[in-house]
Amino acid sequence: MTSKEIITLLPYSKPFLFVDDIESINEDGVRGSFTFDPELEFYKGHFKNNPITPGVILTETMAQIGLVSLGIFLLSAKEEDFNGQVAMTSTNVEFLRPVFPGEKVSVVSEKIYFRFNKLKCKITMQNLAGDKVCYGELAGMFIKNANG
Repeated sequence: MTSKEIITLLPYSKPFLFVDDIESINEDGVRGSFTFDPELEFYKGHFKNNPITPGVILTETMAQIGLVSLGIFLLSAKEEDFNGQVAMTSTNVEFLRPVFPGEKVSVVSEKIYFRFNKLKCKITMQNLAGDKVCYGELAGMFIKNANG
């Protein structure tokens, strides 16, 4: 499965798709990136005259690249097409630096385990300067639709 195919299978669309590129992926982890468009709506109010990417959006970016993309890849390796939903089951994220409009971030994920369609990963986000922005562990369940 190619990186472009994985991105196409993600259950998100603009303006809530936070994956530009999957640079590498294998059964142990994934590396991808996203650039935060300065025109994204949340920058208008977070914060007045000092726009900063909300922590929940950074967590979502980590989840989309580091958890959901990897889960889709792992399911395809088991010859299962993913047609369903992803439910976040746990998050534990530490925030170290702000991310500003227009910044590009890189996300690196390492699989901790994948069993019974539950995936848990150690995930780190860095800015282009190589500074760690945030890190933590995220887990989610891949739930198949009743009809597929």
